[in-house]
Amino acid sequence: MKITLVGNGRMGRQIADVVAASGTHVIDRVLDVNDTISAGSFEGTDVIIDFTVRSAFLANYPALVASGVPVVVGTTGWDDVMPQVREAVAVEGSSLFYSANYSLGVNIFFRTLREAARLIAPFEQFDIALSEQHHTGKADFPSGTAIKAAEEILKSNPRKRKVVRELEDGRKLQSDELQVASIRLGSVFGVHSALIDSESDTIELTHTAKNRTSFASGAVRAAEWLVQRHAAAPGFYTMDDFLNDLFSA
Repeated sequence: MKITLVGNGRMGRQIADVVAASGTHVIDRVLDVNDTISAGSFEGTDVIIDFTVRSAFLANYPALVASGVPVVVGTTGWDDVMPQVREAVAVEGSSLFYSANYSLGVNIFFRTLREAARLIAPFEQFDIALSEQHHTGKADFPSGTAIKAAEEILKSNPRKRKVVRELEDGRKLQSDELQVASIRLGSVFGVHSALIDSESDTIELTHTAKNRTSFASGAVRAAEWLVQRHAAAPGFYTMDDFLNDLFSA
């Protein structure tokens, strides 16, 4: 594949390293977060991988999907505009793959968390909360991975209906609220935890990221999958689509 990278930050450089080591793909071009981008910016490339920031992605996604080139997006913090991005993909007949986290380990964590939330749902003595820790340079708060984890719990446990990030002075957490706590500390790479607690038991599920290699490798593998899927069925895809396809093969 010829890959165009949008974003030349830490993740972009890590993806470039993974591509160089693959021996089968090449970086066709790299576009900086401040570059002016149009649909024509991607002529001749096979797939786009975008790891930028919210403001850049919101400015660029119309050109990305209008290019006709499948797009893998790792930029987070734009969940509030997801419906309009989906609509743009559909209107243009394009393909876009989005995940808040491309690590296979994190996505196994999501599926384990989904099952745990479902299993404790009938038992009111079990409560559940989430926490995430990242370095002080992390822009979004909470992380896109934490938001995705919260969505998994809300879908699987009807006792939790609302995410709460902060509590006003004097207000107590309600039983139908799911707390998502964020910590920004030093150079912590990324830790996501679910804590399930009762008077008698505590269950902890934790994913700890050690480096960016798993994220970069996952993004490149998603790009390989999306190029093939785009040829047969353009659309908006997520890691669930990718894993379901992988597990059913």
